[in-house]
Amino acid sequence: MHRKKTKLAARAHRLATAVERRGVKATYELHDRLLSNRASRRKFAGTRPELDDIQRSIVTALEREGYATVPFGDVVTDDALRAGIEEQAARFTAETEHALASDGEGLRRRAGKEFVVRLHSYDGNLAAGDPWLQACSSHRMLDIANAYLGLWSKLEYVDVWYSIPQEVSSERKASQRWHRDYNDRHLLKAFLYLVDVDEGTGPFEYIAGSARGGPYADAWPWRPLSESYPPQDELAQRIPAEAIKTFTAPKGTIIFCNTSGFHRGGFATTAPRVLSTATYSSPASLASLTERNFALTPESENGLDAAQRYALS
Repeated sequence: MHRKKTKLAARAHRLATAVERRGVKATYELHDRLLSNRASRRKFAGTRPELDDIQRSIVTALEREGYATVPFGDVVTDDALRAGIEEQAARFTAETEHALASDGEGLRRRAGKEFVVRLHSYDGNLAAGDPWLQACSSHRMLDIANAYLGLWSKLEYVDVWYSIPQEVSSERKASQRWHRDYNDRHLLKAFLYLVDVDEGTGPFEYIAGSARGGPYADAWPWRPLSESYPPQDELAQRIPAEAIKTFTAPKGTIIFCNTSGFHRGGFATTAPRVLSTATYSSPASLASLTERNFALTPESENGLDAAQRYALS
C-alpha cells in the first residue's frame, strides 16, 4: 500500500509540475505579446532615446553578435561615480577575504553556487546612493538596454560578485557550465570587471550568435522554463570553437551581453574574479514578475524621469 501511495504521489507531483509549467509559459507569452511588453514597447516608441556614437556602437554589436565590450569610462563618464564603484568593490573584496580566512560565516552564498560570494544577493538593502545602482539606472546605461530590447526595460538585479578560486581539477558547476538564462528572451546583462581578468581568473565566455536571430539560436532554443543546461559534450560537438568568445580583459572593461544566449564563467583557479553585474529584462520576465533585489523608495525617486522610474519599479 505504501508503494502504491508513493507512486500515486509521484505521478500527481509530475502532473502538477507539468500543469504549473504550462501555466507559467502561457503567462509569459501573454505578457510578451499582449500585455506588459506591448505597453512597454509603446512607451519606448513614444520617447526613443538619442544615443551617442559609443551607445550606438554597443547596440549595433549586440544586435549583430549578442555581446559588446568597451571601457567602462566610455559609457559612464562620471569620475566620482566610477570611483565610488571601485571603492565599494575594494571594501567588499577586503571583507570577503577576511571572512574566507576565518570561518566564512555571514557571506552571501547560494546553495549549489558556493563559489560565488555576493555583496547583496536578495537579502541586501540597497540605498538610493549605491554607486553601481546609480550607474545602472543612469541614461548612459539604461538607454543602451532600452534601445537594444526595443522597449522600456526593467532593471531586475544589481550586485557585486567575488568568485572564489577553485582547484584546476575541480568539475565545473552551475553557471560555470554552458547555459541559457531561463527568465526572459528579451534580456541584457552587464558585467563590469573590477580586477584584471585572465584565463585563471574565470573569464566570462559567450557563444556568439546563440541569442535571438543568431545562427545558434535554435541549438537547445530558449523557451520559458526550458532546460537551460544542455549536455555539455553535445554542445561542444555542435558549436564550432570560433563561435566561443572568451573575455579576458583589463580592469574597467564592461561587457554587455544577451544571456538568453549560451554563456558561462566564474571558473577561477589562480585568482578571484571580482565584478559588478546588472540584469535588464522585459516586463514579461519571469523574474521581474516576481522579485528584484532592491526597492525604489520615495526619496530615491527624486530626479528620476518616467523611463528610470519604470526601470526601477
